[in-house]
Amino acid sequence: MQFIFTHSSFRQFKKLEKSAQKRIDEKLRFYCSQKNPLDFAEPINDFQYGSWRFRIGDYRVLFDVEKDKIIVLKVGHRKDIYK
Repeated sequence: MQFIFTHSSFRQFKKLEKSAQKRIDEKLRFYCSQKNPLDFAEPINDFQYGSWRFRIGDYRVLFDVEKDKIIVLKVGHRKDIYK
């Protein structure tokens, strides 16, 4: 499986500190290399933010799954991500 950032989620990702970017990138690559990445994800009840989320430290990655791709919709700190 592979992950793809939307334009807005990539801008959000680039605004983060370099250390947070590195950690999120490494975790996303790890999750995508697993047999079923959704084993590490939690479903989201409010679908306006996407269907799933990864928890990576204090950061959240909200995404949808389409066939064999993870479409990253939003990236941010846990206190700001659901606003």
